[in-house]
Amino acid sequence: MKLHVRHVTDYRYTEPLRYALQTMWLTPLSGPAQTVHFWSLGAPEKLFEQADAFGNKVSSYTFVGQAVDNVRWSLVNAAGDVETLGIAEFNDAPTMPHPAFFLRATHLATPHERLAEFGRGFVAPPVAGVVDLGMLLALSQGVAGVVSYQKNSTTVTTTALQAFDAGAGVCQDQAHVMVAICRSLGIPARYVSGYFYAANEPDLASHAWVDVCLDVAARRWVSIDVTHSCPIDERHVRLAMGTDYNACPPIKGVRQGGGEETMTVDITIQPV
Repeated sequence: MKLHVRHVTDYRYTEPLRYALQTMWLTPLSGPAQTVHFWSLGAPEKLFEQADAFGNKVSSYTFVGQAVDNVRWSLVNAAGDVETLGIAEFNDAPTMPHPAFFLRATHLATPHERLAEFGRGFVAPPVAGVVDLGMLLALSQGVAGVVSYQKNSTTVTTTALQAFDAGAGVCQDQAHVMVAICRSLGIPARYVSGYFYAANEPDLASHAWVDVCLDVAARRWVSIDVTHSCPIDERHVRLAMGTDYNACPPIKGVRQGGGEETMTVDITIQPV
């Protein structure tokens, strides 16, 4: 499926902005599951690009206001055409971090015995670094059942255990719970940011899912959408991957001045 994505982030400030440094994980790359035919990223200042440790394309810019400036808004605009291929299983390149790296605890997806206990009801311990896909899909369905999707029920700082205990969250939280459970069971797992196309689910246009390692020795992974309890398919556009949300948010930054900030995000996805 060929999809056109448009993602606009609009910042408004109550006072003049004096300084801002913004970093963006907003550029999808071609890979086993997709081909990027065109992509454009626009920002208020010149963009500088680099690859991070996970192979993501990262862009950043710096704004420095002058005393006479009265800048009270900024806009980041990403858009392009991506052909999705519906391939959920793939092998990491040898240059990528070893799967064992993704067993490490992170603030938003820390292993915990209560999470492990829940996970053992669905997944048997890996044998020689190999885990069964059917069990992982059953686990994803279990996670979606105990952490029901509820808009605005959490924030970007909510941890996996907090969402698990609350019994509600958004796709980000469901992904973090799945990652933390897998890590608790000795199964490497990581967080994926992206887009999801569904005409009847516009709230999921900005989406998150997980990569779980099926075979450590072969560096073989599968991408699972926990919200929908299924492997990714042609509805998914992959943006970035990391240990948790903090490693690959769409945008993060620091600023001076500006007073109170208001941010609005508009994402549209249409078949081409």
